[in-house]
Amino acid sequence: MGRTLAGILDEAARGCFPPPDGGITVVPQPSHRDAGVIAFTAHSVVFTDEDPQWVRATLASLDCDELAAAMNPRFLAALLARTGRSTDTIDLLTVAGPLPGDPPLELREIADPDHPRALRARGRRDDVRLWAADGGVVVLGRGVAGRWETAVEVDEEARHRGLGRALATAARHLVPGGAPVWSQQAAGNARSVRAFQAAGFRPVGAEALLIAP
Repeated sequence: MGRTLAGILDEAARGCFPPPDGGITVVPQPSHRDAGVIAFTAHSVVFTDEDPQWVRATLASLDCDELAAAMNPRFLAALLARTGRSTDTIDLLTVAGPLPGDPPLELREIADPDHPRALRARGRRDDVRLWAADGGVVVLGRGVAGRWETAVEVDEEARHRGLGRALATAARHLVPGGAPVWSQQAAGNARSVRAFQAAGFRPVGAEALLIAP
């Protein structure tokens, strides 16, 4: 049986990464929704239902650094054109282990399915749950390949008080079943990157998700 994206992510969460050999691993999409590229150190994983031979031939045709070829804008543009999908940004992909006990932050679960943050999250995740704190929101749901993913949102007037870090830490207490919890941050969003790393999330690579029409 071939490798799966879920298996690669499980290994990465444990600190076991693909070999830094400049190689490319092509695996099937875990679902119709989820396709894209994850670049680890000197090794990229392309998860798509497109022909792997096309992926490799397209990458080989690029005159660029092979260690980062799968994140080259020309390859991503070719992949988007072939799949008819779109993308937002290339994100920093981070992961953290679960923490025991209740979050050290007073939270109240948001049950409203029409909450704007819930509607946005359900476009890319399953089993979405939201909790609110004074000045912010933490989201938890199953994203790419079934991994647990979190995102936080802090009101402008509540910034610079450590709330983003506290909400990201809370996600580590809320994730069920002792699973790791993943999060993506836009590389240019320095405040978010700092908050998640302060909460114990460690960077594992870069990720570009291809959004289905």
